[in-house]
Amino acid sequence: MIKQRFPALDIMRGLTLALMILVNNPGSWSYVYAPLLHADWHGFTPTDFIFPFFLFMVGAALFFSQRSLMLPHVTAGERHKKIIRRTLLLFAIGFFLNIFPFVKPLDEARILGVLQRIALAYMFAAFIVLYAGDKLRWLIGAILLLGYWALLQISDQPYSLEGSIVRQFDLFVLGANHMWQGKGIPFDPEGLLSTLPSIVNVLLGYEVARILTQGNNVVAAQKKLAGLGVALIVLALIWNIYFPINKSLWTSPFVLLTSGVGIFVLLALVLLERTPAKPLLNWFTPFGRNPLFIYALAFMWSTMMYTLTIGDQSWYDWLYQQLCRFLNLYNASLAFALLHVLLFWCVAKYMDRKNITISL
Repeated sequence: MIKQRFPALDIMRGLTLALMILVNNPGSWSYVYAPLLHADWHGFTPTDFIFPFFLFMVGAALFFSQRSLMLPHVTAGERHKKIIRRTLLLFAIGFFLNIFPFVKPLDEARILGVLQRIALAYMFAAFIVLYAGDKLRWLIGAILLLGYWALLQISDQPYSLEGSIVRQFDLFVLGANHMWQGKGIPFDPEGLLSTLPSIVNVLLGYEVARILTQGNNVVAAQKKLAGLGVALIVLALIWNIYFPINKSLWTSPFVLLTSGVGIFVLLALVLLERTPAKPLLNWFTPFGRNPLFIYALAFMWSTMMYTLTIGDQSWYDWLYQQLCRFLNLYNASLAFALLHVLLFWCVAKYMDRKNITISL
């Protein structure tokens, strides 16, 4: 049986957070090695797995937290209150990071983002697992993925940037001023409609934790999960022929692919934990014990680095230029990102040594 906090999940969470800091903090976005960039539209790169892995792990952690909510002395009202409280806090932290350091007017603030999607996907998944049995959860997951595919067909250009119903819905509900502008037009890769399939990432993470803790035959559970991982990946690649794998639209095959790969990553870490590689893997554990705090701190630090200046340069650009004196442009950009990973690992390690854990 796996305990409420099993090391492989902390390691996977920490590894994913380290990769997120790495890809979010290149010295220059003009000089980034291709695997550390997101796919421009259809398709995927290693970087595209980072965010769905977080949702997958939220689902795995949900399995353990939900067991405490189901104790006989906990009322339905208390369960609902705890879920809503976590959702609102997580959403509020995400919105706070969007408006930090408070130099733009609120009528231009982006409403959604990474933490906001995690909050919404967690909330819906938490209520589903609270009231739906095993078979019904799988049915709901299938309905969400197939229903999302059907919804996109409303548009004449279902999988395009400009014409998809995903963008049109967010424009109608949020307004252009409150959406991400990174692709040159208002389009939010963490939009409202595309949050629907992301709920399934959380549900699949929940099911993986449930299967791993069923019975005493660990090997049988691992084989079952390996079979599930293969099935999800194969189905995703077949479905991709008709419904492209696309992170920005968070398409249904993208959910299946990333969840399938997530299963194999978690299984690999469970197995490697029993090998001489364990000390190396444990390097990531401090990240995994305070992921929300470290993520928020890293985000705020990078924002401040862009905001504060040395002469006519931001701190961010100045530090990158110093690295360029010794390294080529691409390696300097990578070294800049690795220095950020090391910096926040030191923070996480200090918190771990002091037994400081910040959670919602």
